[in-house]
Amino acid sequence: MQIHTLDLEFFRGETIAAYLVESGGHLALVETGPDSTWPHLVAALAKHGAKPEDVKDVLVTHIHLDHAGAAWRLARAGANVWVHPRGAPHMADPSKLLASAKRIYKEQMDTLWGTLEPIPADRLKVTSDGLDVPVGGARIRVLETPGHAIHHNAYLLEGNVFTGDVGGVAIGDGPNLPPTPPPDIDLPTWARSIERIKAARPDAFYPTHFGRHGDVAHRLDEMMEELHAWAGFIRARLDEGKEEPAIVPEFEAWLTGRLLGKGVGAEGLEAYRTALPFAMNVTGLIRYWKTASATA
Repeated sequence: MQIHTLDLEFFRGETIAAYLVESGGHLALVETGPDSTWPHLVAALAKHGAKPEDVKDVLVTHIHLDHAGAAWRLARAGANVWVHPRGAPHMADPSKLLASAKRIYKEQMDTLWGTLEPIPADRLKVTSDGLDVPVGGARIRVLETPGHAIHHNAYLLEGNVFTGDVGGVAIGDGPNLPPTPPPDIDLPTWARSIERIKAARPDAFYPTHFGRHGDVAHRLDEMMEELHAWAGFIRARLDEGKEEPAIVPEFEAWLTGRLLGKGVGAEGLEAYRTALPFAMNVTGLIRYWKTASATA
């Protein structure tokens, strides 16, 4: 069994990955990247002697466009697409997902993400927690891991875990940071998902942003510490009566200083900004705190 990291070159290198799993002559992909990076995915597969139609199974951790946006193209080439049950309807009919994204990204939508087309029912495979997906002689186990998104899975494979976004964003040797876009951020749920991943005792984790990392428990704990620090920063500003337009520049300046203090250089800062736009993290955490207050 082999795992290959495919760099999808989303505006720069090492920001979005897909992972090619080879086992017993069977090819599977974990994540597809956005539709906009499809040519890079095709080129990366070719480096390993494969074409899109050689990929038999695609496992997406969740349906955000940077993770699953090109799944429809692989389904069209003949692959089965495995997705959380709460995400599957949006892969079958992506109209609401596209409309929501267009409201956020406006004229940048096509450049950033491309488009989505429906995946036929016979190509969609709905996951369940604990399900084993056969890939040649290997088995990829589904682990439901909400917290970043309600439709999030991690995938366990022989001591490795593909963590999507729930396991953080780790660029090179930089810190492991929590992506917190709206609308599904939930801190207690996220913490429980991290404990589930740690309980599996994997040797390595593969976040979609980006690449293989060891020292799993420490790196996941690092991400949770950052998540609580970010959430605390946002909560303090809300308690002062500030709203999002005032909080965003404060957060961006605070986080930039925090990363510089952790040894992240100019190139690293740009990579992190590409992988998890700082302002969107504010939006997600504000929504979390306002929802939590409303239900308290």
